[in-house]
Amino acid sequence: MTDQKIALVTGASRGFGAAVAEELARAGYHVVAVARTQGGLEELDDRITAAGGHATLAPMDIAEVDAMRALCRGIYDRWGKLDLWVHAAIQTPALSPTEQVDAGMWDRLVPTNIHATGVLITFIAPLLRAAGGGRAVLIDDTASGPFMGAYTAAKAAQRALFTAWSQEQARLQDVRIAMFEPAPMATAHRQRFYPGEDKSVLALPADEARRMLDTLSLG
Repeated sequence: MTDQKIALVTGASRGFGAAVAEELARAGYHVVAVARTQGGLEELDDRITAAGGHATLAPMDIAEVDAMRALCRGIYDRWGKLDLWVHAAIQTPALSPTEQVDAGMWDRLVPTNIHATGVLITFIAPLLRAAGGGRAVLIDDTASGPFMGAYTAAKAAQRALFTAWSQEQARLQDVRIAMFEPAPMATAHRQRFYPGEDKSVLALPADEARRMLDTLSLG
């Protein structure tokens, strides 16, 4: 087992997930960066390497169970543990009246946002436990309102899974669970919900990533 801190970031190719991956690399973690977008991961790796950090790229879909199982097995075989998991991956549905959310949207949203979160918990928990108190952080979002029903439901399901997991670990503390909600940020994810918003008043993902590391004492 290595003494180096190992962090897995799901949803790491852009936006807040990418900013978190960069900050963790600066803090001395070896970052395993997961996302579907190969180009985004390669650009992330370039930035991490230029800053003197180290990353392993895993271009894959978290909804593919066999791929996630193989990834977690690979983490165990290489490092024997995982110190931190930051779950920032999200399938962002289009704004839609709740009564008009079509079956195709649910077919895309549920596997990535809900099913994958539950499956990843089962795969990752033993790796965090092997680190002797590894940590898992869900990037939360409590935004809600008209036309956001599908997204709000997905985030509520993720939150429910992490809340129950945290309560189950409250006494043991061999795995520590947290949730972090960034301030509204200028990201493509948010722009889908608020296309006409003034971006100048929004937080920068890098600033919020640093705030997360400070708030949760992850540095």
